[in-house]
Amino acid sequence: LPGATALEAMIFLSKFFHCLTPAKPGLPIDCLVFISAQCCIVLFIGLFFTRFWLVSVLYATWWLLDWDTPSKGGRRIHCIRNSVIWKHMRNYFPVTLVKTAELDPSKNYVVGFHPHGVLVAGAFLHFCTEATGFSQLFPGLTPHMMMLTLWFRVPFFRDYLLSGGLVPSDKDSASYVLRRWGGGNVLAIAVGGAQEALDARPGAFTLLLKNRKGFIRLAMEHGAPLVPVFSFGENELFDQVNNPEGSWLRRTQHRLQQIMGISLPLFHARGMFQYSFGLLPYRRPIFTVVGKPIKVEKKHNPSQEEVDRLHQTYIEELCKLFEEHKTKYNVPEDRHLEFI
Repeated sequence: LPGATALEAMIFLSKFFHCLTPAKPGLPIDCLVFISAQCCIVLFIGLFFTRFWLVSVLYATWWLLDWDTPSKGGRRIHCIRNSVIWKHMRNYFPVTLVKTAELDPSKNYVVGFHPHGVLVAGAFLHFCTEATGFSQLFPGLTPHMMMLTLWFRVPFFRDYLLSGGLVPSDKDSASYVLRRWGGGNVLAIAVGGAQEALDARPGAFTLLLKNRKGFIRLAMEHGAPLVPVFSFGENELFDQVNNPEGSWLRRTQHRLQQIMGISLPLFHARGMFQYSFGLLPYRRPIFTVVGKPIKVEKKHNPSQEEVDRLHQTYIEELCKLFEEHKTKYNVPEDRHLEFI
C-alpha cells in the first residue's frame, strides 16, 4: 500500500509473494503490486494447463464463496504480519513510529497518512505489519490500510493483501470498518494517493490535499475522530526525473494513471553494490509521527460547508504537527507544507 502487503497453506506461493513485495526495497509499491498481480493471474490461468489444474478449480470455488470478505473487514493472518522479513525491511531505512497522543480503543478512527511518497514504506510497515510495534504503541486498536479495489479481484494476490489487514478503497469497505460496534478500528488512508507520488522527491513537502475531502465526509458520517499522520523522510528515498506541471512527461504520467489506476514516477536512487545510481531506495531514516485525534461530530448527511470547515481544521492540525516536529527530523526551519 502501503500494500501492500501469502498463502500459508502453499509454502511456494508464500515465498514467491515475499520476493515480490516491498520487503525487498527497490521498485515503488505501485509497480510491485502491478508485477505481483500479473504473476498471480498468469499462475492461476497457467495451472489450468498443467496436471495441477485442480488447484485453480478449487481456488476458483473458494474465491466465489469468499468474494465479499475484502469489503467486510478483510482476513488478517498474524504470522504474516509478524514475519521477520518486515523487520529486515524496517531496519534497512530504518523506520520508526512516533506516538504523540493516546488513542481511545473504544473508538474507531480515520487516519490520514502524508505524504504518499514513492514507496509508501512507512504506511505499509506501520499498518500492514507489526514491524514497528503498532499494537504495542496503540493497544486495543486494529489497523486497516486502504488499497485500490482492483487488486482484490486478482486470484491468490487478494488473499495475500487480506493477510496484512488491507481493505479495498471504496465507501462500503470503509464504512464496514468504521461502524463496527465497540470501536478499536483504525482506517488508514494515504490521502494523496498515487497522484501525489509524482511530486515525491527529496526536500519536497507538497501534499495533494486541497480538494481531497472524501475522507473528511466519511469520518463525519460515522463520527470517527480524524488523526493526522506525517511521515518525515518518506520523500527522501528516491530521486525523480523532473516532471513539472504542464510538461509532456507529467501529462503522459497523468494519462497513464487515468488508464491504469497507478502512477509511474521515473525514479532512481542507489544500486545494490554502489551508491551512485540504481533502483534500490536510499537508506534514509523515516519517522512517522502520529498526531492527536480531532473530535468529529457525527452527521448522517453533512453539508458542504460543514465538510469544508472540518477539512480546514484538519489541514491546520496537520500543519501544526509538521511545524512542531520538523526540526527534530532535519527539516529546515524555513520549510513549510504546501497544498495543491
